[in-house]
Amino acid sequence: MALLITDECINCDVCEPECPNDAIYMGPEIYEIHPHLCTECVGHHEESQCVVVCPVECILVDPDHTETRAQLQAKFELITADSEDNSSSNADQ
Repeated sequence: MALLITDECINCDVCEPECPNDAIYMGPEIYEIHPHLCTECVGHHEESQCVVVCPVECILVDPDHTETRAQLQAKFELITADSEDNSSSNADQ
């Protein structure tokens, strides 16, 4: 399941740097989460770091993007493999 930031977001900026997948970004009015990058921190941490640090508890499970823990793990592996491929490509240049 990807996470979703509700319109209760106060734009405090604490969630964005906590995301290990760079899934959180500033939208037109509030922070938003790219569902294809959000793994709920599976593969990185035991719990979703953005949820832990959010002072207004506005980060919820996105009902439109439900995934099992196994699917989140697979997404994590794909994302980190892409990152490693890009890092090694840049190192070769």
